[in-house]
Amino acid sequence: MARRERPALSPEAAERRRRHRLVQIRVVVVLTSLLGLNYVTWRWLFSVNWDAWWIGVPLVLAETYSLIDSLLFGLGMWRLRERGEPPEPPPGLTVDVFIATYNEPIDLVMTTARAAQQIRYPHRTWILDDGNRPEMRAAAEAEGIGWLTRSADWAGMPRHAKAGNLNNALLHTDGEFMLILDADQIPLPEILDRTLGYFNDEKMALVQTPQYFVNVPDDDPLGSQAPLFYGPIQQGKDGWNSAFFCGSNAVIRREALMQLGISRYVHEVETGVQQALRSARSVVRRSRAALDPAEVEVRAALDAILADIGRARRELARGVPLFDVTFKFQQRVAAVRQSLVAEDLATLQADLSVLAELEEIAADPDTTLGAMDAGDLGQVLARDLSPLAAVEAVETLVRAVDVDRAGEAQAIMPLATISVTEDMATCMRLHTLGWHSAYHDEVLAHGLAPEDLQTMLVQRLRWAQGTVQVMFRENPLVQKGLNLAQRLMYFSTMWSYLSGFAAIVYIGAPVVYLTIGVLPVQALSTEFFLRLVPFLVVNQLLFWLVADGRPTWRGQQYSLALFPVWIKSFTSAFGNVFLKRPLDFAVTPKTKQEPQGPAWHLVKPQLWAIGLLVAAMVIGVIRILAGQANTAGAVFNMIWVVFDLLIFSVIIIDHLLRHHQGRSLPRLRSTRPADTARRRPRTATRL
Repeated sequence: MARRERPALSPEAAERRRRHRLVQIRVVVVLTSLLGLNYVTWRWLFSVNWDAWWIGVPLVLAETYSLIDSLLFGLGMWRLRERGEPPEPPPGLTVDVFIATYNEPIDLVMTTARAAQQIRYPHRTWILDDGNRPEMRAAAEAEGIGWLTRSADWAGMPRHAKAGNLNNALLHTDGEFMLILDADQIPLPEILDRTLGYFNDEKMALVQTPQYFVNVPDDDPLGSQAPLFYGPIQQGKDGWNSAFFCGSNAVIRREALMQLGISRYVHEVETGVQQALRSARSVVRRSRAALDPAEVEVRAALDAILADIGRARRELARGVPLFDVTFKFQQRVAAVRQSLVAEDLATLQADLSVLAELEEIAADPDTTLGAMDAGDLGQVLARDLSPLAAVEAVETLVRAVDVDRAGEAQAIMPLATISVTEDMATCMRLHTLGWHSAYHDEVLAHGLAPEDLQTMLVQRLRWAQGTVQVMFRENPLVQKGLNLAQRLMYFSTMWSYLSGFAAIVYIGAPVVYLTIGVLPVQALSTEFFLRLVPFLVVNQLLFWLVADGRPTWRGQQYSLALFPVWIKSFTSAFGNVFLKRPLDFAVTPKTKQEPQGPAWHLVKPQLWAIGLLVAAMVIGVIRILAGQANTAGAVFNMIWVVFDLLIFSVIIIDHLLRHHQGRSLPRLRSTRPADTARRRPRTATRL
């Protein structure tokens, strides 16, 4: 991610440059927005070919999606923040450096740990060994490095992958701050000196730094260095106090995480109790409706239970402590149950099986507090129950969401566990509590990117799946505590992963025209080009301007070339969240996978797309020569096809280069590689 050095500027000149650049960006953002809205509005109102709606409507929907994506990007760039030199760190802070590992090679983990020990600011280094390897423990202890693994409390409980590993470590350490590193991320000695100063702001919860990879060049075809994200995008989010945690190379305030863990614990317990009370009310009402008119005393007992349920819900609404509400409610229900025992002994045996089902649900370690809803219990609760059994069911439901949180290894889970990636959800929750975050644009650690296509695809799929899971489970647009800009900044990241569906349309539209002559628009008129071309040009100008010398074109290629990954991430996350299908979690390998030959099956959808595009172009030429196609329309769509082919070429070229050249990429070292330029934030002396 190295960039050309500029002549040194005075602080005043540097500030003038930042302001001038921000004005330029805002002007182009306004132009992009106006031209984009003008084009898409005209497309919907005047140019859709309704006779071919099956391709015309999807195309304009894809264009609308792209416009919204552009508008969200422009909003982020509106307050792009270049922080420059960081504040000096205060002395005397206590810091834990966490190196999270599962099955990575011990030499790789120890290389990172040794580098962590060399960090200048006083700290304690810990290896968080989720694989519980004796040899890993021995290696760590031999060099005075802390070693932590899960306790027996986690046996048979949900583990929550990396989030669970970090949550476990949080309750066994006590540093005021923690630096989180992946097993392959080699920190520079000054990483804490360059980040801790931001925590002079008492509301600062997190400081994220870029991820830089020593085993790929800056111009890597797949854009592993992510210059667009670890640059303008994060800087733009930072301007709106929504720069988020990326899983590694970040410093986090322990107080913020623990506050988050406690608040989420209270929220989940309260949600579970509220749902249990609603389910209990349904059970009692159903049992009461089945009573014989002569059962006056039983009816009165059930009415008392209903009154107690209403009282408990009102107490929760007034903020009465959960423990007090649940304890008093359970006591009142127990008293009513005793009064019904003599009335209901004859039917008790018939209800035991039903109560056993409820007990199984309550004891299921995979059933979280917030998941105890009417839908999950509907089949069991629909059974006809005797009055006594109904009261017993009420007790079981409330016990299932008691405040001890018996279904988890730890009651307090500071890092979010709702996704296969813990980072974004955790940071979003911190922002809902009013905490701040910062993005420090300086490479302070060097790691390893996937060296083969298969590993890269696994990594990208996991990132996308995690992001989409968060969107489905905790949509930022409806999260209390976030301001409007923060909601949109988080949503923009999630929205970007829908690009896979738009890509299918952008592939299909020119293929349809060149092969069968169906035009998605009414006509390729002068008005069409006068509205479209300026928007496209100004939109690319915006990318060029915010990039400020970074190679953003690779990022744009990558976002379209991996469309099958984005589609799979959406469908698999949807199936997991709404259909309860398992979602396999794959730890990204840190060593190269050695295939026997080019793994073309990994890019089969892209190969099919390339084949269709090439075939369409050939057919288009034949149709022109035969006088069966409009020349202008055919040429325009051929240009479109060439553009699509350039997009898809990136993943094919990368795959061939990696396999046939068999390039030996640099391995991790404990010191900064001599050929890797360190990028520092822009200052008065380095701009």
